Amino acid sequence: MTQSILPNQFTEILAPNSETQIEIKNNAIRDFFQETLALTTRLFIQLKRRPSSLVAGVIQPFMWLILFGALFYQAPPSLFGNNLTYGQFLAPGIIIFTAFSGALNAGLPIMFDREFGFLNRLLVAPLASRFSIVAASTIYIISLSFIQTAVIITASAFIGAGLPRFGGLIAIALIVFLIVLGVTGLSLGFAFALPGHIELLAVIFVINLPLLFASTALAPLSFMAEWLQIIASLNPLTYAIEPIRYIYQNPHWNFVSIVMNTPWGNFNFVTVLSLLFIFDVVILLSIKPLLSRRFA
Repeated sequence: MTQSILPNQFTEILAPNSETQIEIKNNAIRDFFQETLALTTRLFIQLKRRPSSLVAGVIQPFMWLILFGALFYQAPPSLFGNNLTYGQFLAPGIIIFTAFSGALNAGLPIMFDREFGFLNRLLVAPLASRFSIVAASTIYIISLSFIQTAVIITASAFIGAGLPRFGGLIAIALIVFLIVLGVTGLSLGFAFALPGHIELLAVIFVINLPLLFASTALAPLSFMAEWLQIIASLNPLTYAIEPIRYIYQNPHWNFVSIVMNTPWGNFNFVTVLSLLFIFDVVILLSIKPLLSRRFA
């Protein structure tokens, strides 16, 4: 039995009106979110089956807090400025470095999917947008970073670092989000650009600790050699650590407060957030051509 198409239906198929175009666009957006949700759920199912990565990601910064805090326990309170203990000074650095390390590992699941063939199955599947693969990985890593940040803030409160107010916690979450977004994009770019997980792990090892020691996570700028001060002042981690440290020290902070002193000027809270946002934009724009070629 055949079905005839009326002339008005034929016209609508060949030249859809604005309402039809809007409906198609809405369906594509809905499909994108459904795909992203499904792929994100898959990653959390993997985490549920192998929770060791989350446990290690929580235990490691906790050990850093305890061991480094004990190592400098007898340091004079005035050594780090404003009568801070080293635990109070260290907590913001551990928050950002933990988020940074987790984001730097974001490309590993994608790389393993590449090597085991699952990524190829996704690429030939009728997805509304293959960028849902990247979106799912980003949401997953950001969620883990927030969990780790909450644990570190709670643990640091028990060792005497204090607990920021609600507005300060929101600001910390925003800073963590900005640094994780950019570094996750960088890691995903490496995952698609490098040939295998061995090369990706090598890049992670080369980047990880040098960026930690070339930031203000473990020591203030005034402790460093002049050449290292310049490097630390260019390090995105420093621009994430210093405003959090200021929030810990000053309960009555605001967006025009000077939160960072560098060799080339003083930056307030808004300026630091803007620089982190620019860092994200540069990273995302840099990896977009690579992802477009891979997803073509």
